[in-house]
Amino acid sequence: MMHKKVISFLGALIITQLAHSEPLGLPPLSIPVDNPQTPEKIALGAKLFNDRRFSATGDIACAHCHAPDKAFTDLKTVSEGIQALKGTRNAPTIINAAYYKSQFWDGREPSLERQSMQPLLNPVEMALPSHDPVLKIARTDPDYQKAFQAVFGKSGDGITMDEVSKAIAAFERTLIAGDSPFDHYYFGGEKKAMTAAQVRGLSLFLNEGRCVSCHTMEQDHALFTDHRFHNIGIGINQIQDQVPGLATSFLQAKAQGVNVDKAVLGDKKTSELGRFAVTSLIDELGSFKTPTLRNVAVTAPYMHDGSLKTLREVMVHYNNGGVNQKGERVNPYLSGGIRPLNLTDAQIDDLVAFMEALTSPQFAKVATATQSSSQASREKAMNMQISRRNFLKGAGALAAVGTLPVSLVELAFADSAETFTFAYISDSHIQHIKGNQFVRNWDRGLIRAVAEANLLTPGPISSCTVVISHSWAASPNSITALKSCRR
Repeated sequence: MMHKKVISFLGALIITQLAHSEPLGLPPLSIPVDNPQTPEKIALGAKLFNDRRFSATGDIACAHCHAPDKAFTDLKTVSEGIQALKGTRNAPTIINAAYYKSQFWDGREPSLERQSMQPLLNPVEMALPSHDPVLKIARTDPDYQKAFQAVFGKSGDGITMDEVSKAIAAFERTLIAGDSPFDHYYFGGEKKAMTAAQVRGLSLFLNEGRCVSCHTMEQDHALFTDHRFHNIGIGINQIQDQVPGLATSFLQAKAQGVNVDKAVLGDKKTSELGRFAVTSLIDELGSFKTPTLRNVAVTAPYMHDGSLKTLREVMVHYNNGGVNQKGERVNPYLSGGIRPLNLTDAQIDDLVAFMEALTSPQFAKVATATQSSSQASREKAMNMQISRRNFLKGAGALAAVGTLPVSLVELAFADSAETFTFAYISDSHIQHIKGNQFVRNWDRGLIRAVAEANLLTPGPISSCTVVISHSWAASPNSITALKSCRR
């Protein structure tokens, strides 16, 4: 059933991209002259992308680390290949990867065609000894035989990895997504498309936060990347004293023909050399590609090593000037633009809110799934009937130490109901309560939260349902609440 859903999703995505121009907020997509798009080629690429036979164990496909139902990533800290072997790097989403000028975190390949060849052979990914097993399947599988003949006019030994990689790349070029609330607000002129917090966050993004310096925007589109490489203090901070020796050793190994792809995914310290491993340039030590911010709210965890679990952690890292904790030592190779921002907690909250406005509608459901999963791992879900008096006792104690706003208690007991259902659910950002300020944000999250509340309390109840949600790591000063009265 899940496989059918994924194929249906991919089919709809392909049809959409072929039938329409680029989504709102994206520029025209450049297509290589030697690899034009056709529906047949895209369909062949999708089949290759999802074929698990292209791995040493027969159970890992490209879609394993770039799953459609997970916004084309795997939501893991670092990717896992055959036999759950772990590499050193986080799987970036391939949504809008077609716009990148180079591929992989360190830009070691210039195109989607070239990129698709490496995971097949890497020992911690698909671990094939060579591309021959892929070609054997492509040349002998009846469906592939027909498809390659129809798309490329080739069969048998005439089918090479050039055709395989071109088909996969053609499919990946359909994975573009815009049309986010930000796009409708900024490019579409729909002033109600973003919340007040998101609008404030956009202003910070462009000004005090200086995010736009690397995550660039243009007059008529925004890719949110400068396609360049920067050392922002992730990973390399922890090994900075070892970098000179590591760099020297790697240059010697590289001169002897070491495979860069296998080296950086097979050893964490080597991975932290970043772009240097590709270019051998000292000023690129610890530098990694600026990723797009589109759909960033649904592709956690973050950074090349997946070390930052939430968007708030990311913002705090930048706010501290390239360190996770204030006072930590920055590495001597840190990019010049990384310095303390001195943003307040409220401003950081607004920047996070803006990041959430960059989610395309077709991936909005991933946000709920991601938040629900991470919430479940952090806190045990609770669903219980509690009296008004007992809730007030607990809430009063929290409010006294500044953890729970008094206004929340007032909202929860606006009527005289004596009992209600109290439940923790995933962050849905429907009503943000900060201090005594009550900001309404009636968006699709409202429907999701009601559905989650109904799942938690499937039976009829005689009073209102109050759903309270929080995520201390993501937003310690923000609590989300929803009050839903049943008939």
